[in-house]
Amino acid sequence: MFRREERIPEAEEIIAETPLPENLRKIKRGRDELAGEVIRGDTDKLLLIIGPCSAHESRPVLDYVEKLGKLNERVKDKIVIVPRIYTNKPRTKGVGYKGMFTQPDPNGKEDILKGIKTLRQLHIDAIGISGLSAADEMLYPENYAYVEDLLTYIAVGARSSENQMHRLVSSGIELPVGIKNPMSGSIPVLLNSIYAAQSEQIFKYQNYQVKTTGNELAHAVLRGAVDNYGNDIPNFHYEFVMKVIEGYSKSGLKHPAIVIDANHSNSGKKHRQQIRIVEEVLNNRLYDKDFKKYVKGFMIESFLEEGCQREDIVYGKSITDPCLGWEDTERLVLDIADKV
Repeated sequence: MFRREERIPEAEEIIAETPLPENLRKIKRGRDELAGEVIRGDTDKLLLIIGPCSAHESRPVLDYVEKLGKLNERVKDKIVIVPRIYTNKPRTKGVGYKGMFTQPDPNGKEDILKGIKTLRQLHIDAIGISGLSAADEMLYPENYAYVEDLLTYIAVGARSSENQMHRLVSSGIELPVGIKNPMSGSIPVLLNSIYAAQSEQIFKYQNYQVKTTGNELAHAVLRGAVDNYGNDIPNFHYEFVMKVIEGYSKSGLKHPAIVIDANHSNSGKKHRQQIRIVEEVLNNRLYDKDFKKYVKGFMIESFLEEGCQREDIVYGKSITDPCLGWEDTERLVLDIADKV
């Protein structure tokens, strides 16, 4: 049974109410171009999607992103940094904290309209304070329209990569869309998802029949897999990545690119393992020119404070998956820049 509670305004109405100022639009256009250049192979720079597991509160996220903007000035010749500002949180069992998009009101009731306005303002403020436009996860394809003018990178999660609507909407986006391997780890399924996203499509979206031209910047994200017993299976090691490259080379896909997610099932959610994983991948890029040609970036979970917490008590500490703290983050980013 569905019970209508409140009308959510159309995306155009919300965007008109909280528009991205022209000076920030110019910044975002420049960042979009830089991210696209990495995926197309027009530059040797690495793409780095980095930030909290989930953006649960605006103020600490803005403090983090401001630090990231300053760090970007030190490494921008080698790395294209895109802050991870994920305002939706997928839940394995479908219940619990679902991210800023379903922002609770003072009485604890989920208030989606409030969440939309809050997350839009967060993304706008983040660009203004850091000069960096962000990445967010497209958990609900219908909701992408509310943030399409704000983002530089869109992620499609492991639970969503086989979903037809995620594939179709990705085909109409003109930005890099990183599609994660499914939870099973199937690479043929991953490549099929990218193929769908790179193809022309016709479908119903936002109350219209739409036609897309295909998104040539859709690409693979390796985040590890989970077996039938719940065990994590890493897929960032050299041998596995080369298998993905082999599949890519036979697929005919445009601008083949791989981004390595250093957390999730690759690290077993042991956040400090991200450092070791990144170092191994960087060494493999130095070892093999084909590996370097295809592996074009990382996803790293990082926040002001290390680890995670059940309740939002410690400022700047994740309330979902554990993250690297700022000191480790800064060292790691500088090390990446030295080895690009």
